[in-house]
Amino acid sequence: MTTEATLPSTSASPTARQVWTRARGVTLAVVLLLVAAVVIATIRSDTRHGTLDPRSADPKGSRAVAELLADRGVDTRVVTTLDEARAAAAADTTLLVASPDLLTHRQQSWLRSTTADSGGRTVLVAPGSWSVERLVPGVTADPATSLDSELSPDCALPAAQRAGTADLGGVRYTTTHLDADECYPSERLATLLRVPESTGDSDSIVLGAPDILYNERLDEQGNASLALQLLGSRPHLVWYLPSLSDASAADSDDERSFFDLLPSGWLWGTLQLFIAAALAALWRARRLGPLVPEKLPVAIRASETVEGRARLYRKANARDRAATALRSTTRTRLAPLIGVPITQAHAPEALLPALSAHLHNHGDGQTLHTLLFGPPPSDDTALIALADQLDALEREVRRP
Repeated sequence: MTTEATLPSTSASPTARQVWTRARGVTLAVVLLLVAAVVIATIRSDTRHGTLDPRSADPKGSRAVAELLADRGVDTRVVTTLDEARAAAAADTTLLVASPDLLTHRQQSWLRSTTADSGGRTVLVAPGSWSVERLVPGVTADPATSLDSELSPDCALPAAQRAGTADLGGVRYTTTHLDADECYPSERLATLLRVPESTGDSDSIVLGAPDILYNERLDEQGNASLALQLLGSRPHLVWYLPSLSDASAADSDDERSFFDLLPSGWLWGTLQLFIAAALAALWRARRLGPLVPEKLPVAIRASETVEGRARLYRKANARDRAATALRSTTRTRLAPLIGVPITQAHAPEALLPALSAHLHNHGDGQTLHTLLFGPPPSDDTALIALADQLDALEREVRRP
């Protein structure tokens, strides 16, 4: 018997319309992600423009502080390089460093050597562990930040007592200086430190958060009073905004690693995301247990069911499962026709001899074994050929 049939000229390759139908969901999702990323980047760039800049009137800017200081005779000058900041340090000057963590270790050491003997005041805004230990030796930043924002002074520093409650919080600090003023504690750790130098009149102010300097927060609590007292103790204020383009930052031996650039708390955030993903996977996972049969609310034609399942197989490229289903069904239908029990329909040693005897001198056992129990087809064309051959075999067995 010849089990091969003439194949119809049907192309198994997907059309352009089918490719678009399959890919349009993914394409739309990628486009939406790109648009969202652009929008978020634009919004963030707008909101962070002029942050802690005494020339900026943005909510996160600090022009209001500069203007209030000017009314009290304190002039403010903005510098963006370390050389300018070091040259401006003097006994009659307050040097404010807006983002200490942007400085390299070498820059921090240079700045510290200048401010320690300048006789002036240095104000550091929210320095982390990367910078505070070099800029103010003996001070350490706690890894856990404060969750509170409205804190009471609870210290003997006159400026803090006059200001009262203020929006500090943020980074918390410990110090080994016995003569330091530890103010605005959060869980017994200070969020404002005043550390005097061992010689001269220099001192360093460490702020755990920049909120008291923002335009939008200056009129709340005692923020304005505290900011004016801390920044207005000298007639000159130099506002240092560190810049990544500063030539002094170029130091191949002082580069921070990727983990140093990540914000504090990233490890806990990543762990929370991992736990959330695990819970979501558990929630959406396949339920274990036997399937429960249910009656369909409407009758579905067999041809529609076959076509739907075929489309699912094709979409998943599950040619092996489709071939297994075709062969299993053919064996089940052939067994009663050749006198083989249904229970042995899938046993080659029982089915193939009976089938060869029924077909008399047509075909051979090896061809039948490959057709009914062979490997899965390698492509869609081979799968179509297999279906045609199985159909031809069944017609041959049923032929009287």
